[in-house]
Amino acid sequence: MPPAWYYSPAWGKPVINRDLQEQAAIRAVTSIDVARLAGVSQSAVSRAFSPDASISPRTKQKVLAAAASLGYRPNRIPAIMLSGRSYMVGVVIGGLENPFYATALERLATALRERGLQVLLMYVDDALTLDSALDQLLSYRIDAVVTSLAIGSKTVARALSQLQIPVVCFNSSLVGPWISTVNSNNHGAGVAAARLMVERCVARPVWLAGPGKNAASRARGEGFCQGLQEAGMCMTGLTRLRGDDTYDSGYDAITRLWKRGIRPNGIFSSNDMMACGAIDALRERMGLICPRDVIILGYDNIPQAGWRSYDLTSFDQHTDRMVTGAMELLDEALLAKDSPLPRTHVVDAQLIERGSTTLPD
Repeated sequence: MPPAWYYSPAWGKPVINRDLQEQAAIRAVTSIDVARLAGVSQSAVSRAFSPDASISPRTKQKVLAAAASLGYRPNRIPAIMLSGRSYMVGVVIGGLENPFYATALERLATALRERGLQVLLMYVDDALTLDSALDQLLSYRIDAVVTSLAIGSKTVARALSQLQIPVVCFNSSLVGPWISTVNSNNHGAGVAAARLMVERCVARPVWLAGPGKNAASRARGEGFCQGLQEAGMCMTGLTRLRGDDTYDSGYDAITRLWKRGIRPNGIFSSNDMMACGAIDALRERMGLICPRDVIILGYDNIPQAGWRSYDLTSFDQHTDRMVTGAMELLDEALLAKDSPLPRTHVVDAQLIERGSTTLPD
């Protein structure tokens, strides 16, 4: 009986007996099949699919060519059991209705794949914190966690540290052993927003905050208040509103303001989604137009901020720089021999001025 397959040095690629190939197709292809086709040992096949294994380029090429011809996909479970590493990173995401998180997810996944790491996507209903994903993280053997969410409590921070795997968050005020964070300069942006309002002679400022457990929102608000105080503004003139980071909550917050008879002439919103809702409510409820009657700033610089109907001035967090910073922290933690020290990497936000803060001449 002729062989089912053999490797042809002259052709530089596997040659397959088509009749027997069809017979082999009815069963799962194994590493033994790939080894026979490539003319190598079974251990060489295993090394070819192990990122850190030693194997010659020529042998690896033969193995990969044979695997591609047979449609072979390696079973990673034995390698995980032997090495204790899965080369799998849990990416926890929430709040995908906000384009900022969708952008962060795309860039995180791309950066991890470029490093040869597999992505295990975990979606949580909570758009702000990593807390609700703890049970899921405990259920999988993963090498690290990268997330655009923050850590909401010290209890969860301690539980994550006990996993003894690197955790890299975005905009988290809590860090600890094994846990690092990449933060936008939220406080500094808040100060800058206040200075812009002072320059525009805003006398009735409004701070539209996100949920109380949103650490980034709290930092932005603290910076905004500090900036107003440094300019000598009496804080009794500041109106504080709260939303839940959604368009509807921004619209509703301004509606409540309208019912109270308060007419603002400057608003700083914790994020762009609420700012867009606020702009529509100002126009529809109060008959106020930006920037003629009121100026408004947001945060995140989402695509909608550039739409002509909003033309929203916003702070760009530079998601690409935040992801780069997160990958650097992750690389450092994965190479650490002992417990990696917590680190905080800060990325300055860039003010993107648009029509919502440009007063007419």
